[in-house]
Amino acid sequence: MRFNAGEFDIAVIGAGHAGIEAGLASARLGCNTAVFTINMDAVGNCPCNPSIGGTAKGHLVREIDALGGEMGKAADECFLQMRMLNRGKGPAVHSLRAQIDRRAYSTRMKHTLELQKGLELHQAEITDLEKTPDGTWLLTTRLEAQYTAKAVILATGTYLGGRIYVGDVSYESGPDGMFPSKYLPNALEKLGMTIRRFKTGTPARVLRSSIDFTDLEEQCGDEPVVPFSYDTDIPGENKVKCHISWTNETTKQIILDNIHRSPMYSGRIEGIGPRYCPSLEDKIVRFSDKKRHQLFIEPCGLDTEEMYLQGMSSSLPEDVQLKFYHSIKGLEHCVVMRPAYAIEYFCADPIQMYSTLEFKDFEGLYGAGQFNGSSGYEEAAAQGLIAGINAALKIQKRKPFILDRASSYIGTLIDDLVTKGCNDPYRMMTSRSEYRLILRQDNADTRLTPKGREIGLIDDKRWERFTKKQQTINAELERINHTVLSPTEKLNGILKSCGTTEITTGVKLVDLLKRPELSYEALKEADPTRPELDPNILEQVEVEIKYEGYIKRQLIIIDQVRRLEKKLLPPDTDYSRIEGLRLEAREKLNKVRPENIGQASRISGVSPADISVLVIYLASLKNRMEDQNE
Repeated sequence: MRFNAGEFDIAVIGAGHAGIEAGLASARLGCNTAVFTINMDAVGNCPCNPSIGGTAKGHLVREIDALGGEMGKAADECFLQMRMLNRGKGPAVHSLRAQIDRRAYSTRMKHTLELQKGLELHQAEITDLEKTPDGTWLLTTRLEAQYTAKAVILATGTYLGGRIYVGDVSYESGPDGMFPSKYLPNALEKLGMTIRRFKTGTPARVLRSSIDFTDLEEQCGDEPVVPFSYDTDIPGENKVKCHISWTNETTKQIILDNIHRSPMYSGRIEGIGPRYCPSLEDKIVRFSDKKRHQLFIEPCGLDTEEMYLQGMSSSLPEDVQLKFYHSIKGLEHCVVMRPAYAIEYFCADPIQMYSTLEFKDFEGLYGAGQFNGSSGYEEAAAQGLIAGINAALKIQKRKPFILDRASSYIGTLIDDLVTKGCNDPYRMMTSRSEYRLILRQDNADTRLTPKGREIGLIDDKRWERFTKKQQTINAELERINHTVLSPTEKLNGILKSCGTTEITTGVKLVDLLKRPELSYEALKEADPTRPELDPNILEQVEVEIKYEGYIKRQLIIIDQVRRLEKKLLPPDTDYSRIEGLRLEAREKLNKVRPENIGQASRISGVSPADISVLVIYLASLKNRMEDQNE
């Protein structure tokens, strides 16, 4: 018998990385929140790689933290090894990555939810979702408990209609052998939502003692450790080493001889897989000229002997997996504890959503994470945070919170999803942002912490710390711009050793720092008034100085784009009735229903000529409204 189990402001379906951030954000903003998970032991689970961050993903974690989210703090507390990627490249693509203890991370996140005031965590499978006549949402569990909520956030990950594939074997399942969300897909289709099938996969886990590390390349963490969170004072130490190995011609031949047994190539898997994280068999076929592929052997935690084989995702039968794993250096006698698998699941077409991540046709219903067609823990957490914030703001009748592309990687991620959609699982990359010199990970707090404060997610202590840091940065920039260094023997010796021209008269410190051959650290001995500052502050100051010209040019472009973002398009616009638009543009505009001219200009199939027509249309619309008001 169905019964009324409770009423909430916001209900979050799913307690993965998206659901956690959504639930915490909404509760911290004062909304009575419930988070539902099929299995309480899977809260914050990392069913694929036990890591947080990486190229572009590290930017997302820093931005989540800058807004008041939780992922960065948890990663700092649970990391096993911390590395800054792309140090050999420019500062725009420097990205932090942490190998984490997956069980410690999950436990920490579950406890955070349990302790959060205004939040209830429930183990329950939501089987039905309906809109009630009074505008609230009715959620029904498999045990026939019913909850009502003013807003619902769908953060179902890969559980929604999940199906596992290993060779010829296929069965209904969520990740890591959990139960799937079996009935909710039917409820969403009944609502009229467009959903489709995507797929992802994960490598095998192998026993540490069965690996021969003798001839494998070691990969150590960075010293000193750089944390994700701006709140982390003492980040801890690296505790483990990772290792690198390679596939070979034998591995390749084993896979090619058995490719017909892969459900991907036999046609049994319908879902579309991630373009930028392909399975090993997909890499072998797509890059047939490559003789070998790299893999990383990474620990899953301090209290487990499981090792993760990054780069070795597969859906081939278990016997084939054993053969190709045993063909790889170091893994000749490895014991596979968990075989690799592919998982197929339902997700929504994100074009159905506004930039707030609310569905255009279902008021009060939001999507986040892999449910929106993205891949990755960091992409999920970022969307969960924004969905949770906007659901809370809507209930409180406050202005929605929208990050544009020029403000953040989070804004870029969401704009790409809701404007362009995705035909395969979306992965964040630095190349997706046209403003990446502005959107560096070192200045995420400068860009976003004031916004987090305005929303209400940054407390007084964090705000005081932030403002003090900004004052220190400004004071140091002021000092550098007014400090003149004389042509001493020591200074010229430094300049000569760095391969740059010596000076004969006094030169401003700022002008020396603009030279590509020189760095803040190199000039330390010749700069007597330099204060002792945090390395993060020094990095931010140096980047601002060295790239000042490029940054100014990007800011001019950003200002021009933001003018287009301010030209709002009425949500009920029928583009098929606007004369001058091409047929393709009319179809695409009616499908996406862009919120402004800037978003319309980024829709594939909408040309600059079409944008000119829309600008004229808006002007005429404004004139008609003014005439009516006279």
